[in-house]
Amino acid sequence: MVDKMKQVPQAVAYLSQFDVLGVDTEARPSFKRGVHYPTALLQIATHERCYLFRLTHIGMPPLLASLFANESICKVGLAFKDDLHGLRRRRNFVPKNCVDIQSLVNQYGILELGLQKIFAICFGKKISKAQQLTNWEADVLTEAQKRYAATDAWACIQIYEEILRLDANGYMLEIIPEPERPELPVLSEEEIEKKKQHKEQKKKEARKRRAIRAKANRRKKKERTDKEKLQNIA
Repeated sequence: MVDKMKQVPQAVAYLSQFDVLGVDTEARPSFKRGVHYPTALLQIATHERCYLFRLTHIGMPPLLASLFANESICKVGLAFKDDLHGLRRRRNFVPKNCVDIQSLVNQYGILELGLQKIFAICFGKKISKAQQLTNWEADVLTEAQKRYAATDAWACIQIYEEILRLDANGYMLEIIPEPERPELPVLSEEEIEKKKQHKEQKKKEARKRRAIRAKANRRKKKERTDKEKLQNIA
């Protein structure tokens, strides 16, 4: 967790050693249309470690922005354009070598856009999204929030490298077309009218049968009543 300016140089120095980094951001959820909150948390992951930068505490330091402008380091994210836009609202910089997983997997026929579903397709495992709508501006983040945030950034790098691995080994995604659905017959207006009349006729017959049964029940009830009266008189 990086929530003090003095922690930033060491974290950036460590991350700068790697060729590929997984990135994600979090903001306080908004439940009102047109209301958006600034990016509160920036997660940057390697295979072994993930740094959580609390931008609500430290802003977007120049040293951290320079990491995104470093062309020699590949930054990988999901819906990365939105994340970068949020970061640049805190401090303007020119992003370089930033890869959006959504665009990458689309080339392989994966049409899902969510991290959870893309990860499941690649690895057959599920990522929990239970903490997504929690308060990322809270004074203290819970352990569940920290784990969720770190996992999302880590998952980005895993998906990216898995796609590269499959591509290098010549794997091709086979897209199985959906079975063709039989075409429904097109009815003429005359046929539609006949079907409508037939349906109405069936309804009339059903009402007639119900009326006959009700009349028979009333007759039987009356007969029982009359019989009981005769027995009382006798």
